Amino acid sequence: QVQLVESGGDLVQPGGSLRLSCAASGFIFSFNGMGWYRQAPGKQRELVATITSSGSTNYADSVKGRFTISRDNAKKTVYLQMNSLKPEDTAVYYCKTYRSTWPSAYWGQGTQVTVSS
Repeated sequence: QVQLVESGGDLVQPGGSLRLSCAASGFIFSFNGMGWYRQAPGKQRELVATITSSGSTNYADSVKGRFTISRDNAKKTVYLQMNSLKPEDTAVYYCKTYRSTWPSAYWGQGTQVTVSS
């Protein structure tokens, strides 16, 4: 079955960097679009970045120039490199996979990112 496992979340100081990973299994990874979303306490889940099966990327305005999404099809893993982190980046970060022919998307369990001094 489809499985997504996020890792890399941590407590980091403002201005610091983190790299999140999402390891995928149960489907042909190279066929799927992948995305990172986040949810802060009391807020709705929001898009952070997406990458299509062909490698096209899209970012939320709030993270443009600071975050980079990438994928390694051989390792079946999608990454989110986060630089110049701000306290407002604090959230649980979720990995998502989707395909146009699927009835619904799949989500990972999330990884906590806390930006605080």
